[in-house]
Amino acid sequence: MTFALEEEKSGGGLGSALGLAGSLGLDLGGGGGSIFTGSNLTQLLKSRRMVEQTLLTSVNYKDKEISLAEMYIDINKFRDNWKEKPKLANIHFLPNTKRKYFTRVHDSILGSIYQGLSKRGLVVGQKDKKIAIINIDVSSTDELFAKYFCEALAKEVSDFYVATKSKKSRMNMLILERQTDSIRRELNGAITGVAIATDKTFNLNPALNVRRAPSSRRQVDVQANTAILTELVKQTELAKVTLRKETPLIQVIDRPILPLAKEHFGKAKGMIIGYFIFGFICVLVIIVKKYIKEALSS
Repeated sequence: MTFALEEEKSGGGLGSALGLAGSLGLDLGGGGGSIFTGSNLTQLLKSRRMVEQTLLTSVNYKDKEISLAEMYIDINKFRDNWKEKPKLANIHFLPNTKRKYFTRVHDSILGSIYQGLSKRGLVVGQKDKKIAIINIDVSSTDELFAKYFCEALAKEVSDFYVATKSKKSRMNMLILERQTDSIRRELNGAITGVAIATDKTFNLNPALNVRRAPSSRRQVDVQANTAILTELVKQTELAKVTLRKETPLIQVIDRPILPLAKEHFGKAKGMIIGYFIFGFICVLVIIVKKYIKEALSS
């Protein structure tokens, strides 16, 4: 699978607006960091957390909904070796199970699968450093597992990356929305209070101004809350724009399509390697026999 990452660069009018918001003491999350760009993103794709979370993804295999971890175990016939081990015989990895419910044995098995995938089955990188296109290559003896795992890993990392990248902007937007709702409730209460106070002072003697004080105070509350609400609405809309600009776009270019390419030794290459291995074993046997004869003769 190949995909490209596009991030919106803050600047121009939005940068000026963010600067104005900053002068008012508001942090709208503009200018997000680049912790997951470039080589850091490739390391995230190969991280144990992302790989193990991907292994718990649900897939349809042999007309059953199982996790990729169970699929990997079935493909490699691990359970045939676990039949005589009570601790392992009843171990299962249900789809989308939270890690806090796993035992030490579960963690050990997942760690073993991760090591196997990271050493032999998973390659992540950029084929051309000048082009910002990231490649995910997954190798397996089962093409369905290779396809499912590749797609699930890309989705898992994409969701994590987008959520992390825009987390600050999303938190600020939620805070502003809560503040806006709170001020709106206060304003509605103040408007109702003005109406109640006005009803109480209807046809009041003009000389009794002290009875009009509650109505005046409520009107001040209405004016103050109106001004605050107007500013908060502006900042909330600006925060929404910032969130949209801070949310990166991960565009998939090529997806794995069945049947996948098969890699295996050709006859000539296999024969050459076989000759070398056979010759090495013969030399090793001769040397061992020689040392044994010398040891017996002495």
